[in-house]
Amino acid sequence: MPTYEYECAACSHHFEALQSIMARPLRKCPCCGKMRVHRLISAGAGLIFKGSGFYCTDYRTPSEKKARAEQGKKSESPAKSSDTKPAGRGSAKPSA
Repeated sequence: MPTYEYECAACSHHFEALQSIMARPLRKCPCCGKMRVHRLISAGAGLIFKGSGFYCTDYRTPSEKKARAEQGKKSESPAKSSDTKPAGRGSAKPSA
């Protein structure tokens, strides 16, 4: 539920209220009791990601994902071909 900021026009009391989005704005001031409260426009809170599972790659466009996948394939292909060739050093047993 969002937090809304209010201010009373009669006594200038400034306060916040945790309300549902569907709830009507408050009208009665908790300080003076007059019906002169109005909701303020505020910047609100920023979006906060908590926990693991949020990565910069989660929201890429399909074209970016495709380009990254192709780039990854190109960089992996030379490494795979050299790994499959026998090196010659590791296969022979050292002489004592």
